[in-house]
Amino acid sequence: MPSSPTSMTKAIVGEPEVVEDARASVDGVETSSAWISLKTAATSLQALQIKDGSVPEASDHPAAREHVRTIVAAIVELAPRFPHDAEYLAASVRDFERWAEGGFGVPDFLDSLVAFQPQRHRVDGIRHLVVFPMYTQNGSSDRFVEAVLVEVIWPEFIAELETEYTNKLFVSLRFLDFTPGYDTNSAVLFPETVAMREIPPFTWGAIFQDREAARYRRVVRAAAEVTKLELPADAARMLDDQALTEKTFVMWDIIHDRTHMRGDLPFDPFMIKQRMPYFLYSLEELRCDLTAFRECVAITSRLRARVDAGEVLDAAEAEMLEHAVLVQYAVIFDRIFRFSITGSRVRNYDGLGGQLLFAWLHQRGVLHWTDTSLAFDWPEVPAAVVALADAIDELYWRSIDRPKVAHWLAAYDLVRGTLTPNPASVWARGLSDEILAGPPKGYTDAVMDDEFPLSMFFEALDKKMKPVIESTTGITGADA
Repeated sequence: MPSSPTSMTKAIVGEPEVVEDARASVDGVETSSAWISLKTAATSLQALQIKDGSVPEASDHPAAREHVRTIVAAIVELAPRFPHDAEYLAASVRDFERWAEGGFGVPDFLDSLVAFQPQRHRVDGIRHLVVFPMYTQNGSSDRFVEAVLVEVIWPEFIAELETEYTNKLFVSLRFLDFTPGYDTNSAVLFPETVAMREIPPFTWGAIFQDREAARYRRVVRAAAEVTKLELPADAARMLDDQALTEKTFVMWDIIHDRTHMRGDLPFDPFMIKQRMPYFLYSLEELRCDLTAFRECVAITSRLRARVDAGEVLDAAEAEMLEHAVLVQYAVIFDRIFRFSITGSRVRNYDGLGGQLLFAWLHQRGVLHWTDTSLAFDWPEVPAAVVALADAIDELYWRSIDRPKVAHWLAAYDLVRGTLTPNPASVWARGLSDEILAGPPKGYTDAVMDDEFPLSMFFEALDKKMKPVIESTTGITGADA
């Protein structure tokens, strides 16, 4: 196999003027012969791998070696176009060579993962070539070799926003091209999905805002037609402007993402490390979204007050104000129209969060479903949304002093105070003394897969929207 050239080992520091040159060097890379051969070889290699990423059949090793040779040669050819990723691409070559030389056991790409540091180059338009054996969340659970070409979305107003809402781990991306693992609903690129021998401290996490924006635009457009909702002018603009919506999702996500690590947290904010009832995950994700909503209400109020006082906002501030308004619509419509009816009814925590937001607004009289038409009292909506955020925050604050299972019971009461549980629910009827006195596992096992079924509104909406929801699988900004 080709050896990695020494030029690949020289990383570039991410000053904007240096990165500008790097950005220009990769224009058209997604149509280059090197990328196409890399993508083809990675896809062919996937057919030889099993779930853990290894290639167990000795008879498949000659073909696997040929695919790896092609991948390595393509990385070496493409590397000069990504000088800011030189250290990572050199390490990737070494990891692929070592994997092949070791007989294609369970892959270990720790070295190249540690070398990949996209958060150091948050410059609008800069691109990365990413190749790892990994699973793709909401996509494939197999740790196959996946390759993806990405472009950073980092407008000036986000750079300014990040000085107040510091989130050095956050990277916002746009798809350019990808292997089959990303031809799915996956809209994230997380380091913990990579096959590796040990878990390092993670220093970044990336979200594909172009996919989120494209899904949002398609689903909300259809849902507004189905429900006869008259969209406010600002919300309607997003449906016709992919770039505008992408930036809106960047603002939403940067505040959402940092919220997982902030606040009165009675538990590990990365709850995936713990086994607990799925409605706890619902409340945590909803808490982060509603915090983004609340902060955007505050930003809107603060900047509008300056305008009303006669100040002239600079360009970044004006764009921040524009998108702070749009985030509020995005949180409500994405949660209600897409989250609530996307995915199965098996412990669907994002779906439950959308149902809860809808019912909360309806029961507080700011959302109306009358004469088969949906309407909002928009001046009253922010206060109602913030009230739900306050209720979740109070739950968290009180639970710092509660035993874990008592927190679970209190969280259930919060949810069922708005949503109706499944009639067969043992949680709703009251857990038995045996479960209450037993280990937490008994509580979790007693939760039904669909503990809070869809309301009649959402059952009807789901039937009409299912083809639209399904059509968003694999969508990118280029498809919108």
